[in-house]
Amino acid sequence: MGKLYFRYGAMGSGKTMQLLQVAFNYEERGHKVCVIKPATDTKHGTKIYTRIGPERETDFCFDKTTDLYEKITKDYKNVQCVLVDEAQFLTKKQVDELMKVAIDLNIPVMCYGLRLNFRREDGGFEGATRLLQIAHEIEEIKTICECGKKATLNARFIDGKLVSDGPDILIDDGKTTIEYRAICPACYEKYLKGEK
Repeated sequence: MGKLYFRYGAMGSGKTMQLLQVAFNYEERGHKVCVIKPATDTKHGTKIYTRIGPERETDFCFDKTTDLYEKITKDYKNVQCVLVDEAQFLTKKQVDELMKVAIDLNIPVMCYGLRLNFRREDGGFEGATRLLQIAHEIEEIKTICECGKKATLNARFIDGKLVSDGPDILIDDGKTTIEYRAICPACYEKYLKGEK
């Protein structure tokens, strides 16, 4: 039986790099993979991109209405693995569809994404919440804060100032600088209080 995996970590922890490494390993051994990401991730078009350089074209991008079970059954049932980048943007229904891919089609599905939004809530990411509820295996991908401690939170900065409210998805409009940083809870609090 295939399994549904959720590998989560804060921004910059190397989630996408790990996804690309898994794809490479499968393909190096002659196996086919299906690499997908949400259409809401528009920064690099249909490519999956890492901060340190490696990138890859996706097999397809999905939106909230895409039936992933139907799409994979129709076009990708001969793959040995499905890899999902930015999995926090999945809907609850899509996570359930990926579980069905793993069980019914016996294809491992590996999802990579954030666990928490920048407000320190999981409710902002329906996909992450559902993956935490039903995935067969859950693994944290660790990274460090600017202070050197373990980073567990994603902080949004607009023009260099931490913001703790706003929409879950905010795309750079070219007028303001939007930045996300992985930080520890202590540094998050210091930024909130204006101590950093």
